[in-house]
Amino acid sequence: MRYTGPKVRLSRRAGVPLTRKAVKYFEARPYPPGEHGRKTNRRNVGDYGMRLMEKQKLRWYYDVSERQLRRYWDLAVRRPGRAGEELIAILETRLASVVLRSGLAPSIYAARQYVNHGHITVDGRKVDIPSYLVKPGQVIGVRAKSRQMQPFVAAAEGIYADERPAAFLSVDLKELTVTLLQKPVREQIALPVDEQLVVEHYSR
Repeated sequence: MRYTGPKVRLSRRAGVPLTRKAVKYFEARPYPPGEHGRKTNRRNVGDYGMRLMEKQKLRWYYDVSERQLRRYWDLAVRRPGRAGEELIAILETRLASVVLRSGLAPSIYAARQYVNHGHITVDGRKVDIPSYLVKPGQVIGVRAKSRQMQPFVAAAEGIYADERPAAFLSVDLKELTVTLLQKPVREQIALPVDEQLVVEHYSR
């Protein structure tokens, strides 16, 4: 099941801000949530706990369920290349992830919602499945009748965009379009997760 509770709480559990919004809250309360959060010592976590937490951080960062992540893992190990890097490449090419990385949405949760509500197109056709895997060369855009909505007007002004767009994307915010140029590689992805620990978790 996907987590649907307070999002900042996840960042405090993970020990790192997982979204832009969480940064200022995390700076104010950099300890785990709950009554005993201030007294919790993250360093006391064992090897299994560390690997489990990295896997959970990956889940929370991309807003996927355990079942979905396991499916992506099974797909990653069948691909040539390092399983951890392949797993992240798969997660980055989810439609919701591309919408977020391109600056069309302020968070992964908003990106998922935009896709679910039918505002996003792939090669000109509406796609309402956040887990749709985008292929290199495909163009993601915003439906014409959705472009005047406030979130997309803000996106066109660059409000949600990172200082540097992801190297594997070609982004035209004025036109509200983005093209996946190539399969993402790990060096191009800013991600607060040690994927090797995720590999060790699933390989145990």
